Amino acid sequence: MDTAMKENKMGTMPVNKLLLSMAVPMMISMLVQALYNIVDSIFVAKYSADCMTAISLVFPLQSLMIATGAGIGVGMNALLSRNLGAQDQDGVNRVAINGIVLYFCCFLLFMLIGIFAVSAFMASQSSDMNIVKEGTVYLKIVCTFSLGIYAQFCFERMLQSTGKTMLSMVTQITGAVINIILDPILIFGPWGLPRMGMAGAAIATVIGQCIAGILALCLNLKCNKEIQLTKFHSISPSFKEMGKILYIGIPSILMASIGSVMVLLINTIFSHMTITDTGLTLKEARNNAVAIFGIYFKLQSFIFMPVFGLNNGMVPIVAFCYGAGRRNRMMQTMKLSVLYAFLLLFIGMLVFQLIPDKLLMLFANEENAEHILQMGIPALRTISLHFPIASFCIISLSVFQALGKGFLSMGVSFARQLVVLVPVAFLLSLTQRVSNVWFAFLAAEVISITLCLLAFRYVNKTLISKIPVEQA
Repeated sequence: MDTAMKENKMGTMPVNKLLLSMAVPMMISMLVQALYNIVDSIFVAKYSADCMTAISLVFPLQSLMIATGAGIGVGMNALLSRNLGAQDQDGVNRVAINGIVLYFCCFLLFMLIGIFAVSAFMASQSSDMNIVKEGTVYLKIVCTFSLGIYAQFCFERMLQSTGKTMLSMVTQITGAVINIILDPILIFGPWGLPRMGMAGAAIATVIGQCIAGILALCLNLKCNKEIQLTKFHSISPSFKEMGKILYIGIPSILMASIGSVMVLLINTIFSHMTITDTGLTLKEARNNAVAIFGIYFKLQSFIFMPVFGLNNGMVPIVAFCYGAGRRNRMMQTMKLSVLYAFLLLFIGMLVFQLIPDKLLMLFANEENAEHILQMGIPALRTISLHFPIASFCIISLSVFQALGKGFLSMGVSFARQLVVLVPVAFLLSLTQRVSNVWFAFLAAEVISITLCLLAFRYVNKTLISKIPVEQA
């Protein structure tokens, strides 16, 4: 038996200490990523309004790139941890090598999109030639040179799957910090350097991703002995192994895409809604409603990103315990994860309830501050009511993925966002009061937790209950 696998901390360390040791670094790195997204937008917005609009329009394609990387990572992470738990070293190596092949295929796909399709993509969304030009410049760079982001996803997930989340945190923070440092330099061109605008923002992003990816690879080769990347030459790519990764990962990809579609549809509802409860002109009310919805998503990332980091730390433990037949440790991990997620989101709800004005003013200026506060304060207070309920839903969906039930997780997410949230928002929009629309989030979460409880009951009956209870 391989000594490194036998002594893996996911099978020996006390569960609470293990969960915190794996989750806290991921939570910190996710917060850094959230900060980077906001800072990046601030720099671009200061460069020009057209560039800010272009950044918003490139979101669907860029988010698809991130979704594919994260989704494949979920599949690879779960299978790596499961094979580690089952002490199958050959299985670990096969998953790692085939995961690398899948990520390289993603790079080739988006490189072709960057070369041949981004101009048409931007032209389909805007008739403003300057906005189309700026967005095309940005997308050509980030898509054509997407090898960096996929290398970062690939090798960071390998570190996470073996419990080395502190090293994964280092690579993520390194990439984000480099990006933040390079953004103002390449965008604005101080000290006589060329003023590159959107191209500079894209180059800064690519450089940060490439350096993070290289660092993650080096850390795997040096510190991650449980995954033997040096045996790449002795393992052939396998469609069967890649299929296993995609079977778990595709639901995550689709779930991320569902979120993008949901945002698009909610924005469409606001853009065509007759709003009568604001005292503003119809155009102003619609624009402010869309703006507040966007502000909400930026703000809630700081609340939900730590929970997603908790998820990233939990999934390898659950998958490892499932592979090792450690039912008690698996259940204890799930219960602690739900508790911590509830506490984080309850605190987030309190912040949104107590200081919504201060949060909104981060994104307001002298011209629109009054209107943003008027419409935004009730919006943040209403939407945040669903935060605590979401804690169980978020954790349970990730548990389903860790246990190989990714399509079950996808089904619940699809039902919540497109079957419930969007139709309820549309029906509430018929009241002509934008303040009513925000209650759609609470309604969707109530339905979601009901579905999650039913799904968990099914998973417990068919999978978890069949694992023998280990003796203390």
